[in-house]
Amino acid sequence: MIPLARIALLALLPTCPATAEEPECSTALAFALDVSVSVDDAEYKMQREGLAAALSDPSVRSVILSRPDAIALMAYEWSGYHQQTIISPWKFIRNEQDLSGFIERLFVHQRGAAEYPTAIGAALSFGATKLSEVSWCDRLVLDVSGDGIHNHRYPPESAYRHFPFERVTVNGLVIEGAETEVQAYYANHVISGPGAFVEIANGYADYARAMKRKLLRELQGQLLATR
Repeated sequence: MIPLARIALLALLPTCPATAEEPECSTALAFALDVSVSVDDAEYKMQREGLAAALSDPSVRSVILSRPDAIALMAYEWSGYHQQTIISPWKFIRNEQDLSGFIERLFVHQRGAAEYPTAIGAALSFGATKLSEVSWCDRLVLDVSGDGIHNHRYPPESAYRHFPFERVTVNGLVIEGAETEVQAYYANHVISGPGAFVEIANGYADYARAMKRKLLRELQGQLLATR
């Protein structure tokens, strides 16, 4: 069953055209935002704008823009088995203009799905496949935000067995409030890879703060290692 599911999902994914020159890239970071049925429009807006606010924060911008090479950023929303929508494709961040362009995409995007279940396995599979498009980057990271546990089609464990996660670190940003067991579920079933961790937002209003804290933890450590 899983191989067929993998084939079906891969057939739906947009492809990234090959480029003649691959830029120096220390970290590729994909953001997966939850748009499942438990997330209303106001809460989804707090995710998008919270991510934009975190990336706009002076301390985060400083860490990103002081790097000796580029980092790659992309974002998508996820809910059901077939409901993964690109918010922004891969963008290599080398300067203020690049970062501002990525942030602007977060503000203007319109929600692509609603009223679908929580398919974390498919969300992980989609993220791993997108990260394979920038596999030359030194470090590959997938950040999954969500307020509920998996409840649709194949689970995270199946995604990890059948998709390319060998070099991927998966971190979680749990939004507390909808379900009580989400933090434990993410810790035990979702996060994976070297140094993986779960960040906690105390409701959607706390999302920007939690995202800023998570980004600094992810990027400052890598910058020190590079230096």
